[in-house]
Amino acid sequence: MDIQLPEGIKKAVAEDWRQLGSITAEAFYEDPVNRWIFGKPKTLDAVFPLLARTHYLKHGFCHMIGDGGAAMWLPWGAPSEVSLSATVQIAWALVSTGSADAISRAMDAGARMQANHPHEPHLYLFTLGTRLANRGKGLGKALFAPVLAACDRTGTPVYLENSNPANEGFYRSHGFESQGYFPCGKDRDGQTAPLLQKMWREPRTPSN
Repeated sequence: MDIQLPEGIKKAVAEDWRQLGSITAEAFYEDPVNRWIFGKPKTLDAVFPLLARTHYLKHGFCHMIGDGGAAMWLPWGAPSEVSLSATVQIAWALVSTGSADAISRAMDAGARMQANHPHEPHLYLFTLGTRLANRGKGLGKALFAPVLAACDRTGTPVYLENSNPANEGFYRSHGFESQGYFPCGKDRDGQTAPLLQKMWREPRTPSN
């Protein structure tokens, strides 16, 4: 896919994995689903750089706006599950920064996401977020624009799981529609597991 990046947005390279993961982790500090799975911000700080290095920089593509915002994408046909070696590294990060229970929650959430993933060809948005200090500055919209424009040119649908109800309006404003919900895990300790919202975007034509 030919994505024309404007000035100020760069395609992340392998050496950017720490910064890419750090931006993404901070973006999800207050996210209901990620807090449910990982528990502590420091666990997100440990896990997201590993996901960036072992999977999304390797099999997908990632964009950054300075140190303020980042997005991770996975094209159709790329491996959807992390490798065994990556799984071991992530499991160690979960145990060393959080708890063993986080491993089972992460595996359960991953399995549920796989089971609910659409079968039609599409581009998958794994994460889109900004540093806390950069919220409300248009960085998310800026990261979206060149990729969605490329999807419109090529007729490529886009899929994502919305993990925070507060973001639904943002995604709808970019053409996404809800396809239902599923829980990110099993209820525990009297707490109801947060829901993930399946959202799908059909490519736009000049008439729509």
